[in-house]
Amino acid sequence: MGADANALKNLFPEGVARLWGSTPPVRERSEKVTALAGRKVGDEVLFYAEKKFVAKARIIGLFDNHALASAVWGRDESQKTWQHIMALDNVVEFEVPAEPVLRGLGVPVPLRSLTLVGAEKRLRFMDMVDPEAPVRPRVNRSSTGSATALGRSDLLRTLASLKTHIRGRRPSRHKPITLLWAIGRLAAERDRMVEWQTFREEVGPLLRDFGLADSRVTPEYPFWHLRSSGLWDVEGVEDGTAAPTPSQLTEAGASAGFSRNAANVLRRPLARAEAIGLICSTYLGEVDREDLLGRVGLAGYASASGDLPDEGGEGRVPRRSRTSSQPVRDPQLVDRIKVMYGHACQVCGARVETQHSHYSEAAHIQGLGGPHHGPDRLSNLLCLCPNHHVEFDRLAIYIDEDWAVRRNSTGDIEYELKRHTDHAVDQQYLKYHRGLCGRG
Repeated sequence: MGADANALKNLFPEGVARLWGSTPPVRERSEKVTALAGRKVGDEVLFYAEKKFVAKARIIGLFDNHALASAVWGRDESQKTWQHIMALDNVVEFEVPAEPVLRGLGVPVPLRSLTLVGAEKRLRFMDMVDPEAPVRPRVNRSSTGSATALGRSDLLRTLASLKTHIRGRRPSRHKPITLLWAIGRLAAERDRMVEWQTFREEVGPLLRDFGLADSRVTPEYPFWHLRSSGLWDVEGVEDGTAAPTPSQLTEAGASAGFSRNAANVLRRPLARAEAIGLICSTYLGEVDREDLLGRVGLAGYASASGDLPDEGGEGRVPRRSRTSSQPVRDPQLVDRIKVMYGHACQVCGARVETQHSHYSEAAHIQGLGGPHHGPDRLSNLLCLCPNHHVEFDRLAIYIDEDWAVRRNSTGDIEYELKRHTDHAVDQQYLKYHRGLCGRG
């Protein structure tokens, strides 16, 4: 390992290193030269074989080590070795057909070289290389009657373009409020379908308290008309009938709720966070988000801190008993992130001075507590000053895919996130936070 021994041991303290390499480019100007020059810690790697993407991982370290590469991989026919080494984390194996993605990116098919894709293009095609994105079959069907896949991006696009009744040039809040209520049921692991009487009793007060001031309280409207979104099922009433009255819904024993496939997507933590953030920011900007989300059982989604008590579970941070259940943070990680940045805020660079030292705060990007259940690891931590910690947790600022710190209310860039070479911030946690901000 030579001079890279200590760095590799720090990246892989368990003793097993995950490495990927590339041989030097043959030509001075090529796609491969550009890709090797543009790599950064934190970048995602997609692995391609037999016309498929077969795995993805995150770069946590970069090395140019000919001796190490020769020891790991040997040499090819021209005596070259894969000396441009990338240390990897979060390795996930899957199979996704590559051709639609490559053609969309404007990359020749088949892929023949290491290729660098910018964040903007990656964002447009993220669901096509997300192993968890497709859910089959979709309830809605095309004009030919064939079932189509419903992915996270399909669901979010649909939520972003709801057909809402316009009253006084302002869109009605009935549908968005109802969707949040229904998401709250899924988060609480309750049945997705609800009979009309229960729906009216639970949704009616929400429409009264959070709807437009001059809007009538008509829970039968979202109960029936959300069908047009393609994400909503109504049972007990035939599709061809006119909009039923409340008494007709009662007589029919009607029930409604998210379609089975939409519910499956929304049971995933990232999709649920993005959907909640999108609905609130798009349709309910003037509503007290904290109050509304608390009423529908989604209180923790008003903040990124994740401080709701719960009973834990597999893969969640361990808890110690007090008067309530609280996450147990690793104090060594907290100290490590603060020392790494010398207590300087990664957003503004400021260091809060105390009498004998400096003060900073370790902020989890995807909160530890319920409902977020983020991991307690360095890649999910930021070193922030108290002001920017509060703004980050309360969703006033977010970090985009190019590491720009943006004001959520305007989208304006305020800072560039400062990153230490030994700190690989994982974009999946930032993606989750952007979802809460309505920027998914």
